[in-house]
Amino acid sequence: MKQPGLALWMFVIVLVPVPVWSANWRPLPDTGLAKCYDTTGTEITCPAAGQPLYGQDAQYQEVPPAYEKNNNQTVLDQHTGLVWIESDVDIQRTWQGAVSYCNELVFAGQTDWRLPTKFELESIVDYGRSFPALNKVFTCQHSFYWSATPHLHNPSYAWSVFCPDGADHWVDKTNNYYVRCVRDAE
Repeated sequence: MKQPGLALWMFVIVLVPVPVWSANWRPLPDTGLAKCYDTTGTEITCPAAGQPLYGQDAQYQEVPPAYEKNNNQTVLDQHTGLVWIESDVDIQRTWQGAVSYCNELVFAGQTDWRLPTKFELESIVDYGRSFPALNKVFTCQHSFYWSATPHLHNPSYAWSVFCPDGADHWVDKTNNYYVRCVRDAE
């Protein structure tokens, strides 16, 4: 009997949808978007199921953010289990400086701080706000914040999040930007 060829396996890999989850995946809180838009960007009444443009982000508001401010300048995200430093230290660093800073940080009696991944950093953005776009429990500068996630195709770049609008960007690792360290809750 002939075994399936490469073409069949490529068909299965490319065309058969399968969920891909990170080992540490947790549901993200709602993005904060509460309005629907047409294809030109004009606000519209949110469409019903079966209508064109149904399924916009504003129609999925099931997991509201749940942050708990601790008495030690940290914030617990009750959905992701991450503990964030409430505000930055007002010093910009290169990407490698940001990684080192978080890895060496002793804060709130903890030593296991790290630079957040792009996915984790985006989890505290409230896309229903701007200037700043982070959830109200956090403070931030009018600048980029480093993530630990390098750019896949250009290793001299890493991903960051621009605090005023919450957009992600890949930026040169030698640039100086702000840092918000994170750790996993116990």
